[in-house]
Amino acid sequence: MKNKILATLVAFGLVGSVSAIEINDNLSINGFIDTSYKQAKAYTSITGTGAKASEFGIDEVELDFVLLTGNVQGELHIDTEDGDNDTALDIEQVKLSYSLDNGLTFTIGRYGSSLGFEREDPTGLSTHTRAYELSSAFNADTPALFSNFNLGNVDAKTVEGIAVSYQGEGFTVSGSIDESNGADLEASDLDYEISLTYTGIENLTAFIGYREESGDTAADSDTEYLNLHASYQMGKTLLAAEFTNIDMSVVNGGEDAFMLMANHAISDKLSATLRYSESELSSSVDATSITLAPSYQITENLGAILEYSDYDVSNAIADGELLAVELTYTF
Repeated sequence: MKNKILATLVAFGLVGSVSAIEINDNLSINGFIDTSYKQAKAYTSITGTGAKASEFGIDEVELDFVLLTGNVQGELHIDTEDGDNDTALDIEQVKLSYSLDNGLTFTIGRYGSSLGFEREDPTGLSTHTRAYELSSAFNADTPALFSNFNLGNVDAKTVEGIAVSYQGEGFTVSGSIDESNGADLEASDLDYEISLTYTGIENLTAFIGYREESGDTAADSDTEYLNLHASYQMGKTLLAAEFTNIDMSVVNGGEDAFMLMANHAISDKLSATLRYSESELSSSVDATSITLAPSYQITENLGAILEYSDYDVSNAIADGELLAVELTYTF
């Protein structure tokens, strides 16, 4: 299905350009094609021990339509990745923003959470996988077991609501009132989010965010998210750290995760990322992963990532190794 969608887009001339497509002074189109080859050398799951076959495919194709008229910006993001069925054509985001001269911006529509260091689409990542996700090569047998600490991944989760942000000198404050469970927008269903980003020190970015989501019924869990992360650019090296806590009202205690990362620019085109993460998948299961991922900018629009990740999950649920090669073409 993805190949058919890609062929259609190419036929209409919507992909394959070396820069964003300027329709007119107000409308432009950009996007990306993300493809990968990956292989799990070995794994252990609840159902037994074995080896996964290698996997190749187009992971995601996305088109972003951006309309800018004065202080108003409209965005429509269409992709082939919706978190549950990656063969479906999906409206990932659609939002309308109005910016005032005093630093206030109001947004309404469908958008992603502001929480999380590794956010948005794969074009903004220096690795193939995200810090707290086990490759499908490891969790295909037991997908419900694994918690999602990648809070800002729009391919896994978006919300619909109203957001407001204020950008001052060295800081940005953002808030959102939205719903993410598909119910009607009643008071008991509303979710809330607030965050603060500090950039007042040169080369330092610090973030703290809080989100609260209401359960559908009294038996469902109300969920609270606390996310802190910071990054510091030290010469050619970017250092980053993140901590996340997820607390559910129907579960005693909470689940924590943290990540440490370093990205070093070896040359103008070559860089390497080293990342370590730990996460609590449940009260009795913990996961750790270590990732080494060199990346190379082949052309201005085409980049490649080679990743090796080692996973260790307590109780031997999903131990193993992942080798992946990813090519991403942006336009």
